[in-house]
Amino acid sequence: MRLYQRESAFKRFGRFWPVAGGLLILLFFWLGFRNISGTVSEEQLRMTEESIRRAAVNCYATEGSYPRNVEYLTEHYGIQIDTDKYVVEYSIMGSNTMPYIEVVPKGGRSRLETAE
Repeated sequence: MRLYQRESAFKRFGRFWPVAGGLLILLFFWLGFRNISGTVSEEQLRMTEESIRRAAVNCYATEGSYPRNVEYLTEHYGIQIDTDKYVVEYSIMGSNTMPYIEVVPKGGRSRLETAE
């Protein structure tokens, strides 16, 4: 004869299902935020490169030649570059040839380095 009822395995583990479900939901939110932050970084990189390219074309249309360096664009055309996050590769081939422009995250590799 037993004085206490034996607890079934379902009841014993049934208390942990809400906790497991909550942890699973938190995991999905964390993965979602991580994915969004990566997408935002890529978009910032693309927009920075595009704004430098537009300013260079604007400079060519206004002055008749492409600027010699990015500093000229920041001084005269108001381009803002987050130098803590990005490195700009700007190579001019001639005053009337579109320069090679690439924005690379610090510590990252440029398209030229990955092609080698």
